Amino acid sequence: MSLKVGYAAGAYDLFHIGHLNLLKHARGQCDYLIAGVVDDDLVELAKGKRPVIPLAERLEIVGSIKFVDEARAEVLQDKIDTWREVGFHVFFKGDDWKGTPQGMNLERRFGEVGVEVVYFPYSLQTSSSLLRRALDALTRSPEAGREPSFGIG
Repeated sequence: MSLKVGYAAGAYDLFHIGHLNLLKHARGQCDYLIAGVVDDDLVELAKGKRPVIPLAERLEIVGSIKFVDEARAEVLQDKIDTWREVGFHVFFKGDDWKGTPQGMNLERRFGEVGVEVVYFPYSLQTSSSLLRRALDALTRSPEAGREPSFGIG
């Protein structure tokens, strides 16, 4: 019997409950879960912004999650090239891709090599983009740069 290997790629920047849920659900559908942590340059290319947390730290965080068997840097832009290098049977993605041109292309290309694409509900309540906007707003506020007093002194 061979192991069913799953692959869950993501930036995993500003790690939050949506990331944890994706990894937890993914691990429940495979025997061995590899989390592909997208390289800083590829994140910037895809999203137009560099991650807040550097790759080495994101790898350490994601690799410490009990649902993840292996965390590796994703440095190839084409997911099929990543599949050729890593070798997995199922690819996990947030359902924000489902039905989109990118998602349909991903499904078609993975289908050609026998890889199943499984979508999980995207966390609308918490996202790295939402957290980043909140951080940006905080750093632009008049209070930014002042040390919190916590009611002491």
